[in-house]
Amino acid sequence: MERAELAGWLRLSLTPGIGDGAARRLLAAFGLPERIFAQPDAALREVVSLAQASALQQPPANLQAQIDLTWQWLHAGDNGASRRVVTLGDAGYPASLLEMVDPPLMLYVLGNADFDLAQLGHSIAVVGSRNPTPQGATNARSFARALGDAGLPVVSGLALGVDGAAHQGALDAAGDVPRLATVAVVGTGLDRVYPARHRDLAHRITQQGLIVSELPLGTPPLTQNFPKRNRLIAGLARGTLVVEAALQSGSLITARLTSEQGKEVFAIPGSIHSPQSRGCHALIRQGAKLVESVNDILEELPPMQARQAAAAPASHSSDGNGNGSGNGHDSTTDTSEDPLLVSLGHDPVSLDALSARTGWSAAALQAKMLELELDGHVARLPGGLFQRMAST
Repeated sequence: MERAELAGWLRLSLTPGIGDGAARRLLAAFGLPERIFAQPDAALREVVSLAQASALQQPPANLQAQIDLTWQWLHAGDNGASRRVVTLGDAGYPASLLEMVDPPLMLYVLGNADFDLAQLGHSIAVVGSRNPTPQGATNARSFARALGDAGLPVVSGLALGVDGAAHQGALDAAGDVPRLATVAVVGTGLDRVYPARHRDLAHRITQQGLIVSELPLGTPPLTQNFPKRNRLIAGLARGTLVVEAALQSGSLITARLTSEQGKEVFAIPGSIHSPQSRGCHALIRQGAKLVESVNDILEELPPMQARQAAAAPASHSSDGNGNGSGNGHDSTTDTSEDPLLVSLGHDPVSLDALSARTGWSAAALQAKMLELELDGHVARLPGGLFQRMAST
């Protein structure tokens, strides 16, 4: 991004009285920010109010300082992590956010240069209490790890408690494999880490994931910014898993926003005596899916579910004696002691995760999985996932 382009987007986002809604109307009417600021007052008043048109005529008082700060941040080194600003006009803007009623104008992104937010098509948000029970923290980490093993990135908010455990679990699943493991959406500018005790975790995320904010650099952790963060968590992910939550909590806001966007909400039940379970129980009463294992989540992802249902009869049929005959290939692979199938397990898994488990190279795994697929022992699922067929 050129400095002049950055300046235009910052001016639009920082102009007093111009919210995201007014900014989107201006962009739709005139094009990129530099064209908006070239319009006469009369043209602007056809799109926004008189007060807003007047505000657009004068650059914000802090604009130059913010341009300098952001430009320096973009070009500063950070142990190999890339720094980006993604705007509503960029081709790489996340498609899922465009489906929201109020997509942010700008996203600040910090993390591995090989990853982008378009890779989050099958991600799941994992959220919950900042003060979970020991079992709640364990559940968050173990479910996030299982989702990661299935090849799904985990989105959360970098907060203490469930959020931190979820990021840890997703990173556990990735191991040393270079893939997008987790995304942290934060309620501050990306030039600070909040809470401070998650500084080491944030660094790990920048190596195998991304940290994202819509807030300008320098923004402190203000209470009013966290609901905005929660809507981005809901917007980026395919669905939201609530691990533990009190009846009045930000996690329930994220769940509500997820539901309003037509996405799946999942909740883990707990003790009827625990205040931290009441939010999840309320969600279940309202229609959230009760979750006991990661399969309860995976089966609700429509493309994956549809592909599994379609692949089962087409990939393998049995004559009653276990002899496959439905795919036009002889079952020549001896799978009774096949160590790869043992490593594959019975949940959907990505080649990256399988490589981490087995130590096999990607090329060797590709060849072996094709062989097993042709023989009807493995189904290929959307998103680069593979699953062992039930008959093997």
